[in-house]
Amino acid sequence: MVKKIQKAGSAAKPTAAAFNSPLSGAIKDSAQQIWLAGLGAFSKAQEEGGKAFESLVKEGMSIQRKTQAVAEERISEATSRVSSMATDISSKAAGQWDKLENIFEDRVAKALNKLGVPSARDVEALIERIDALNRHVQSLGSKAPAKTAARKAAPAKKAAPAKKAAPRKTARSTKAA
Repeated sequence: MVKKIQKAGSAAKPTAAAFNSPLSGAIKDSAQQIWLAGLGAFSKAQEEGGKAFESLVKEGMSIQRKTQAVAEERISEATSRVSSMATDISSKAAGQWDKLENIFEDRVAKALNKLGVPSARDVEALIERIDALNRHVQSLGSKAPAKTAARKAAPAKKAAPAKKAAPRKTARSTKAA
């Protein structure tokens, strides 16, 4: 250890002899020991510092993996929320679009009805009536040959000649007269 140096009673300036004295040797030894202790501490810190650095790197990698996993989880949650919101919005928009389309169709149908244009239901009803009449005509057509044969067998009566109707007077004919 470093030895204590007692102060000399005189306040004289040190001389060259004073530097070669045992006191100066003790100071040199003490300085040498301090230097060696510093080198030893540096060496120890360097060895342990490398180990500490490696352990810090490993711990940092572990923390990075954990934070990445948490971040990916949060991102997937946010993505699922956004996609569900988008699905909800698109379904609401589709519902609104259907309502708008129905309103438009109703208004067009009313306008066409006022103009006298038949609706699709009216056309379908007419088609059904035509089909029913066709079936009825066909059923009558299959019975018709028997009736026509009966008519041919009966004597034919002459029909009385039809009288001609008198011509009507129109607005033009009254003006000309």
